[in-house]
Order: sequence, then structure tokens, then C-alpha cells
Amino acid sequence: METTLVLLKPSTISRGLSGAVLDRFCKKGLIIAGVKMIQLTPEILSEHYAHLKDKPFFPILCESMMRTPIIALALRGVDAVEVVRAMTGVTNCRKAQPGTIRGDFGMSGQENIIHTSDSVESAAIEINRFFKPDEIFDYTPVTLPAIYGQDEI
Repeated sequence: METTLVLLKPSTISRGLSGAVLDRFCKKGLIIAGVKMIQLTPEILSEHYAHLKDKPFFPILCESMMRTPIIALALRGVDAVEVVRAMTGVTNCRKAQPGTIRGDFGMSGQENIIHTSDSVESAAIEINRFFKPDEIFDYTPVTLPAIYGQDEI
């Protein structure tokens, strides 16, 4: 099984959508391996969004991401990175398909509800950025046999 990072952004927190978004992941069958609310800092944002530091919108992005605390999630499941990305939809919410989290809950390219890791490698780095090792839990939910076939886990 893979573990991936999800950040529920300030737009999610401010609009009271955290429970609805988390509920979708739980109903899909993803396992919550870690969850916490944190206030982002310029330092962590500079590290997390290093690939965007030279973009003209970077200061606006940082301001947006520090508006409220965020909820960081580590979600586990078979092909978790791919599954979560498919559930999330494209970055610009106006272009995201209905049925995706961004397609159903957003209207903005910037205030786009959620961040998700884009690869297994990125997920490992990002999880380590937001969670200490003792904040990630490995357990087997009793529902697992109802979520996956025997040959999938």
C-alpha cells in the first residue's frame, strides 16, 4: 500500500468543507494514517513550494496558505497517490470535472481547496515535511476485507 499527503487548504477550512472532503476519502476506502491541524510558516511554504518560488504569484500563494491553519492528512491505500489525485481533479477548480473535490467544491485556480502529492516519491518527502515519524500510524481497519479483494492487499 502507498501513503500520500493531502493538505486541506485555508479555502477548505474557511468554508467549513473539511468534514465533507475528509468524508469522501473515508467513503472511498482510504485509511487515515495521520491527521493534524497546523499553521503554515513562510519557511515551510518556501520549502514545500520551492518549484514556484520564482513565480510572480508566489507571495500571493503564501499569503493565502497562511490565512488559516491547514489540515494535513496522510492517507494510505492501494495506489493511494493516483486514487487521491483522480478524486481531487485538475488544479483550476473551474476546469475540474464534476464529481471531483475541486469540481464540486471550488471556483478558483488559486483557492483550490486541496493539495495532493503528485508521485510516490513526492509523497514520501512531503509526509516527512509535515509529520514526525511517530505521527504516522500503521494499522489494519476491520473494514479492509470489504474494501479490497484478497489478492489486492
